[in-house]
Amino acid sequence: MGKVHLELRLSEVITDTGVVCHKLATRVLECQGLPIVNGQCDPYATVTLAGPSRSEAKKTKVKKKTNNPHFDEVFYFEVTRPSSYNKKSHFDIEDVDEVDKMEIRVDLWNASNLKFGDEFLGELRLPLKFLRQSSSYEAWYFLQPRDNGNKSLKPDDLGSLRLNVVYTEDHVFSSDYYSPLRDLLLKSADVEPVSASAAHILGEVCREKQEAAIPLVRLFLHYGRIVPFISAIANAEVKRTQDPNTIFRGNSLTSKCIDETMKLAGMHYLQVTLKPIIDEICQVHKPCEIDPVKLKDGENLENNRENLRQYVDRIFTVITKSGVSCPTVMCDIFFSLRESAAKRFQGDLDVRYTAVSSFIFLRFFAPAILSPNLFQLTPHHPDPQTSRTLTLISKTIQTLGSLSKSKSANFKESYMATFYDYFNEQKYADAVKNFLDLISSSGRRDHKSIEQPILLKEGFMIKRAQGRKRFGMKNFKKRWFRLTNHEFTYQKSKGDHPLCSIPIENILAVERLEEESFKMKNMFQVIQPERRVLYIQANNCVEAKDWIDILTKVSQCNKKRLTVYHPSAYLNGHWLCCKATADNTPGCTPCTGGLPANIQLDIDGDRETERIYSLFNLYMPKLEKMQEACGSKSVYDGPEEEEYSTFIIDDPKETYKTLKLIIEGVGTLEQEHAQYKRDKFKKTKYGSQEHPIGDKSFQTYIRQQSEISAHSI
Repeated sequence: MGKVHLELRLSEVITDTGVVCHKLATRVLECQGLPIVNGQCDPYATVTLAGPSRSEAKKTKVKKKTNNPHFDEVFYFEVTRPSSYNKKSHFDIEDVDEVDKMEIRVDLWNASNLKFGDEFLGELRLPLKFLRQSSSYEAWYFLQPRDNGNKSLKPDDLGSLRLNVVYTEDHVFSSDYYSPLRDLLLKSADVEPVSASAAHILGEVCREKQEAAIPLVRLFLHYGRIVPFISAIANAEVKRTQDPNTIFRGNSLTSKCIDETMKLAGMHYLQVTLKPIIDEICQVHKPCEIDPVKLKDGENLENNRENLRQYVDRIFTVITKSGVSCPTVMCDIFFSLRESAAKRFQGDLDVRYTAVSSFIFLRFFAPAILSPNLFQLTPHHPDPQTSRTLTLISKTIQTLGSLSKSKSANFKESYMATFYDYFNEQKYADAVKNFLDLISSSGRRDHKSIEQPILLKEGFMIKRAQGRKRFGMKNFKKRWFRLTNHEFTYQKSKGDHPLCSIPIENILAVERLEEESFKMKNMFQVIQPERRVLYIQANNCVEAKDWIDILTKVSQCNKKRLTVYHPSAYLNGHWLCCKATADNTPGCTPCTGGLPANIQLDIDGDRETERIYSLFNLYMPKLEKMQEACGSKSVYDGPEEEEYSTFIIDDPKETYKTLKLIIEGVGTLEQEHAQYKRDKFKKTKYGSQEHPIGDKSFQTYIRQQSEISAHSI
């Protein structure tokens, strides 16, 4: 709840009559880490001196828009007074024992304009008797929850709630401490076989694959190594898969890592794709129940079917039209899945689609529709009627995306099979395939790939000659343009031999062209190496945007992509935009990219490495058992012992080497942690900013250290 820095001083004052009075000065210096309420924090503090027969409160100024306020205000309280001082509103001399029952209370509040009043942020209660030993005291304190006055509720007054709460506290060193373990993890994608890599071993020893996947994905995303890592583990899993129908269906490390990557990188993608229509479904409450048994009175089955069909149709369309918005990192992963699957099962032409659809539809869109609150699409769990509607939509979308042969057989319920007949048309399967083609295309291609070029878009547009000949008219001509995931070409008419072919890796930028260049609307430019530019005019503004988006999409992984460009053309010896005379002058305007870049995530690489170290440390017995398994596999050719058979070990020697390095790295970090704790707690004063009073972990540590007393610290 944050912490507060206080200074207290109890002074004795002798009056003219020789009577001793006590005065208390309370100085509220500053606070740190106060809670933010409804996106804001305008804190102030109240300081109260409370006793059995009195209560006197004073208040600081409000500090606007900060949860780390500096108050530095002093409040004076008269603790005892001479008996002659008998103003009715005050009190007479108090017994020394009464003073010991008094306390100083500091409450932090958020100043609010709401009708409900100011919000309580935390409090601190200090008995005055501790100032008897030392008249001056300064320390940091953790704020505590409000005291309920020690009122106990009868157990049967209220119901009960069962919670499972996991609290994790990470103590993270500076970056250099983690270098050996981090480097070992980051080179996992390059280890042959990948099952001998540190990241794969983490997945083998963790009780749940999810435990390993979360920090691994965050670490690899932070260092830009997620695509090669997932490609390597996916390729290894595909090689072990015997049946193309079961590809990526298990809860393997690959599946969990891809799920986690899609959650992190694809959250914005879900927002722009699904949120508008899901908001509408939640607000409008159209009846969509198609189970005759569950129909409510007054509902018409045919009307409900039509309502549901319209919703499914709209969601299906927004998904299959969203290919250009799919984050690059997801597209690159899908490309490698497609390649691996197609290479492994060359006789099955659909496997290149099912390998991708098993993630994007079954594990991304369908779950987000089913439980939008888990994907931040809605703030709360939907009501029962809306939830039922979303369940029916999710089931249908999942089946549409699966591209299975006998789709009606997928449904146990006959009413779902009947409803699905609406969508049993080839156009739906074609739309899914086109969408999967687009999101699994990538600029990072291997030219020896077994993939056939995938046609992404084609149509007539007008282009300006590129001026490859020194002399000749640079005129405009109508051409048939064709884009695949390998090249961008144009020819005189459809089916002719290409007049020009631009490999995807040669597209350095695709940007709009200002109208003033040629006094023509809806123009864009495709920039190639050596500043060669192809100027193209689309038929309308929508068509121009579609071409720019899809060309940018397939080329945005190119290593030599430009960061700046010229928004106008080079004519009559100068650039119209910046007036530079040299035709090879670098651009004057930053490239737009046309699409959302990879989502920037707030990830601390050192913290993720610390978490991985903690997991390795937790599962050290399993690491040692895996080492034994490597030894037994190397020495004996007989059947493996049953306790070792749970581990995937393709190369015992390489795996053993990696395990040795992991155990050494974890051991070193463990020693560093132990030494750091010893040094830290020896030097740190209880009540300092690092360890405010109320820090339970510090007190526990003190109790554990028999050689150090709490008083000396």
